[in-house]
Amino acid sequence: MAVNLPPHYHDAEARYKKAQTPEDKLAALKEMWVLLPKHKASEKVQADLKTKISELTDQIEQAKQGPKKAAPGTFKFPRQGAGTVVFVGPPNAGKSALLCKLTKASPAVAPYPFTTREPVPGIMDYEDVRVQLIDLPPITADHYDTFVTDLTRAANAAVLFLDLADDDGPAATRVTLERLKQARRELVPPGTTQTDDPTTYTIPTLLVATKGDDEAADIRLEIAREEFGTAFPLLVVSAERGDGLPELRKAIYDALGVMRIYTKQPGKPADMTSPFTPPIGATVAELAGMVHRDLEDAVKSARVWGSGVHDGQTVGRDHPLHDKDVVELHT
Repeated sequence: MAVNLPPHYHDAEARYKKAQTPEDKLAALKEMWVLLPKHKASEKVQADLKTKISELTDQIEQAKQGPKKAAPGTFKFPRQGAGTVVFVGPPNAGKSALLCKLTKASPAVAPYPFTTREPVPGIMDYEDVRVQLIDLPPITADHYDTFVTDLTRAANAAVLFLDLADDDGPAATRVTLERLKQARRELVPPGTTQTDDPTTYTIPTLLVATKGDDEAADIRLEIAREEFGTAFPLLVVSAERGDGLPELRKAIYDALGVMRIYTKQPGKPADMTSPFTPPIGATVAELAGMVHRDLEDAVKSARVWGSGVHDGQTVGRDHPLHDKDVVELHT
């Protein structure tokens, strides 16, 4: 399916390429966003435009705020596994302890605030897929590391933390939410429609109440339910006892909105060890593009074993796939 960009879009794109200042570049990009037809064929172009608009908006706003003290470093984590999930929350909410339980990472864990000063990555196993988790430094009204804005831009989902061992836990978590919103990072329930504002990133989010083993956890949990209602799926866990961790692993994976697709070559058994993880509802052609970028245009049909088809049924390139389908691509 072609994007079919209108002539005015190309004019705006030319202005973007010739622009000398961030403000002029941003104006051209925003015009391109308005002119871009919004449909499935343009999703990749939409994502690219949104990233550029967000980056330039951040750059312009940071310049207006004046020079800042040098950051400790630039943090970039190449995507691994089925997606990237960031841990966000107030100080001492148990993010690092939970990262230790879910992955093989070894962040510093201590009973005092701001133990985590730099982002810490880890890989979580869920059945036959892996998910990249990144524990971000605490977020408060007075403390927000600018690199958090960049790392959340690349996130596919987030886990928002609430401390059930702290009477101020719900209020502290609310502050984290509001501070992220100031940075145009809006935490939303999984499955929420993306915003039309290209400067704002909406991140599918789970609310995780930690330290469920605290003696007053039940009382604070009721207060938390009153504070957040049904704004997010809520899970209660205890890193100390391991309560709720299997359910959390599944919820984190589900929040990514992906499915597992296995591939096979003609006459050979399927590779059931390393599934591809395209978005739910992806087509044969989109899967082919994940296998190799040149295949997306080259694939003509596929044989599929799984949901909604007879075993080995031949389908077209636009056939929507289902979780755990086995696919044999044909060019």
